Amino acid sequence: MSDIVNKLWGFCHTLRHDGIDYGDYIEQITYLLFLKMADEKGVDVPSGFDWPTLRDKSGTELTDYYVDLLRALARQTGILGDIFADSQSRFNNPVSLKRLVNLIDETEWTMLGVDVKAQAYEGLLEKAANEGKKGAGQYFTPRVLIQSIVRVMKPDPRNHREFTVCDPACGTGGFLVSAYEWLVDETGGALDRDVAKRVKKSTYYAQELVARPRRMALMNLYLHGVEPHIALGDTIYDPPQGQKFDCILTNPPFGTKGANQAPTRDDFTIETSNKQLNFVQHVINILKPGGRAAMVLPDNCLFEGKAGEVFEILMQDCNLHTVLRLPRGTFTPYSQGVKANVIFFQKGLPTENVWIFDARSNVPGITKKDRPLSKDHFAEFEKCYGKDPNGLSKRKDLGEEGRFRKFHLTEIQQRDYKLDITWLKDESLESSDDLPDPQDLATEAITELEAIVGDLREIVALIEKEERVEA
Repeated sequence: MSDIVNKLWGFCHTLRHDGIDYGDYIEQITYLLFLKMADEKGVDVPSGFDWPTLRDKSGTELTDYYVDLLRALARQTGILGDIFADSQSRFNNPVSLKRLVNLIDETEWTMLGVDVKAQAYEGLLEKAANEGKKGAGQYFTPRVLIQSIVRVMKPDPRNHREFTVCDPACGTGGFLVSAYEWLVDETGGALDRDVAKRVKKSTYYAQELVARPRRMALMNLYLHGVEPHIALGDTIYDPPQGQKFDCILTNPPFGTKGANQAPTRDDFTIETSNKQLNFVQHVINILKPGGRAAMVLPDNCLFEGKAGEVFEILMQDCNLHTVLRLPRGTFTPYSQGVKANVIFFQKGLPTENVWIFDARSNVPGITKKDRPLSKDHFAEFEKCYGKDPNGLSKRKDLGEEGRFRKFHLTEIQQRDYKLDITWLKDESLESSDDLPDPQDLATEAITELEAIVGDLREIVALIEKEERVEA
């Protein structure tokens, strides 16, 4: 895959001379990759607007046909029309378009055995980020982590006829794709006709703020034979749609951008401008009774100002049974310094015990080349989690020397419901040889400072609100 990404990226520099920027180039590649992979998989595309027809044209006939093709696909009803909605050609030079078509045609993409289009897309965004260009500000959840979460959560539509899976911040659709692939592996692809129909049309739901990642998510699922329902909009600030879900798997966007004010939502109990804490409230509200969720959250969400208030409500309405502390560098290369966790909870039962698995202490930081994130990083966690997706398997507290500990609700209450609990002595932080890179340390410091600034904003807003009332 890295060779293919390098090839595609090398051609990107050529297109810069044609006035096509990184974002436009990456988007054009998604259209062309979709058509090529649809052809390989035998996915239905309107006759005369397919990959073989495009591939066999050249010159101005090619550029004119490509414009017509995008228009024709955008006019289709259903998911195909959604995928190509507002799509436009950025190619003026037919030689450049022909070279890119030939470059994509050289590879049998569906034979690579990975989520190739998402990987190619993310690889190109990483290159763009390294060039200091805009376009990679969103963090992509590593597939290894997604797959581990999906394995313990078991999003199985065979449980009942109304079973639904949702990601309210879906990005390129990694969680939904992995949830579907998990089902295929579990069943060997042999689903009852009724179940197969439900899985295809009415099982997978999502929302995404940005049009390009949403387009990728639609394409990814469609190429897997699934037609998801993915809304375009702001999950936190738009009015809720009222639909409830059985299983929610999500990694809400990190950072504070766009989070200057608290959303005006009647269904949010705690007023805060913290984006991730609002996502926690949103997920609680859109879970069905008995439904389960797994959410990725940065460290500051476990301890900053309003965190305790949000988690108090969460623990009253849900069984927050498990917290996974992720290794340092999990989100390399998009955000090396961000430290994060995954929280697992089930709606309908109050929390009695919170089990915390520390996959971070005394674990070398993740790097892209020398120490990449692997399945082994989560093998012990999955064993400790157990087979019950709702966290109800019999578990063993491994003590102060172990990575898996149980904390009773009374201990959590004494900490004002804040979950930044550690017990292992991290030897790596005492050795100058094992210290994180300066850039990572700086990013960690910035993250903590942003949390403090967020707290101060909350205080200022509260003071201004009280002054208005007194006036």
